[in-house]
Amino acid sequence: MHNKDDHIMDSPDVMTVEELAGLMNTRWAGKNIVYYDATDSTNLRIKQLGREGAPHGTLAVAEQQAAGRGRRGRSWESPAGCGIYMSILLRPDIEPDKAPMLTLVAACSVAESLQDLCTGNMQVQIKWPNDIIISGKKLAGILTEMNVRAGKVDYVVVGMGINVNIADFPEKIRKTATSLRIESGRRIERAPVIAAVMERLEADYRIFMRTQDLSGLMDAYSRMLVNKDRDVLILGEKEQYRAHALGITPMGELIVRRGNGAEEKIRAGEVSVRGVYGYV
Repeated sequence: MHNKDDHIMDSPDVMTVEELAGLMNTRWAGKNIVYYDATDSTNLRIKQLGREGAPHGTLAVAEQQAAGRGRRGRSWESPAGCGIYMSILLRPDIEPDKAPMLTLVAACSVAESLQDLCTGNMQVQIKWPNDIIISGKKLAGILTEMNVRAGKVDYVVVGMGINVNIADFPEKIRKTATSLRIESGRRIERAPVIAAVMERLEADYRIFMRTQDLSGLMDAYSRMLVNKDRDVLILGEKEQYRAHALGITPMGELIVRRGNGAEEKIRAGEVSVRGVYGYV
């Protein structure tokens, strides 16, 4: 983690619960908002709320996180007043093995929302399974966690971190991280971004729940998939190898073709995927 002084940003964009609530054009996503000036992690807070019986769609939003996390135990930069740090509570009636697909649903929703908000020639992409990319750099990340009770999904928490008004990053991540401020050249109000993501997530979640797979979202996701038709490095616990990424399956697996022509499906959570010559 870095102190907020390590980041260059415009004057903080102050959000209020009242402003967020007034912008929510949804039936359930983000209708119940819990706001923190500072917290450890919105995923931790929303999991606690989930255990306490909070309703489907409850949204935790923080101005600053002390212990933000990404996939595979990585930390997430969470400087105050210039990013979006939020987690939504979902209570889907699905089998536990289907819950990981919600990571890709959320990635699709965030990418679609940010693309709608972007101007000019900026192209928002997804690095499988859930990193949001602009100009080959990471703009947003998603962390999905699940709680199972008696063999059924009790709740799923989807955490989203979006770099909004950071104007510069510490040197060690400058080559791989970006923000809406950097890409657009202007300051972005965060509350409308949150509202747009919630509206799109509600719509995409409805599409997902109809079939309980990604068949209804595959076209949208595949259009934004930066790995598609590119060589990638597959980094597993037992082996690392180069392959050619072909796309995703309706279950959210990445289809790759090895050098010997054999195709295989890889699951998120079991491996990391990198570009052959860099991050993407």
